Amino acid sequence: MNPLPPERWDPSLQHIIDDMHGRPIHIHCLLANHPALLQAWWNYRMYSVGGGDLEQRECELVVLRVAVHMQAWYEWAAHVDRGLAAGLTLAEIYRVVAGPDADEWNDNDSTLLKAVDELVSKHHIDPATQTGLETFLSERQVIDIISLQGMYVTIACIIGTWPVEIEEHVLRRLPDEVTEESFRALLSAANGH
Repeated sequence: MNPLPPERWDPSLQHIIDDMHGRPIHIHCLLANHPALLQAWWNYRMYSVGGGDLEQRECELVVLRVAVHMQAWYEWAAHVDRGLAAGLTLAEIYRVVAGPDADEWNDNDSTLLKAVDELVSKHHIDPATQTGLETFLSERQVIDIISLQGMYVTIACIIGTWPVEIEEHVLRRLPDEVTEESFRALLSAANGH
């Protein structure tokens, strides 16, 4: 399955093309092969990409950590771009690969990343981690973490099955050292290879 150019999309999806100012990204073009699914998914996507009730910085930490677990270059590149725009430094973004136990994280960031790790590995947030999250997040924000993690795992699985290239305009905005090769090297180093 290949991404569909917008001119070949089902007419029911015109609002998505409009929402994306005539330039839907490659994952949307891939999902356009299944118009009913893309239609159903769209409101969820629009809510989640802004972090829901989470601050954008927290949202980007969640998505970047999912990208690490899923080894998803497309997600990583897109959310390095979004993370920098949300105020993360490149050093913090690279530190996401090291995980929640990296020394430089504050308690909140460490707990947030730990929650993502637990969701990926155990499919739930442990009670102690949930208690830690609730010292700085509402229950609604905790639900948003779970939801974001699930949505981006799903996207990574779709892209892992039918690979798509990261958009050129995103690549142009990334720092020169952020490449697929550097991402793979970070993952390899984190896994002790």
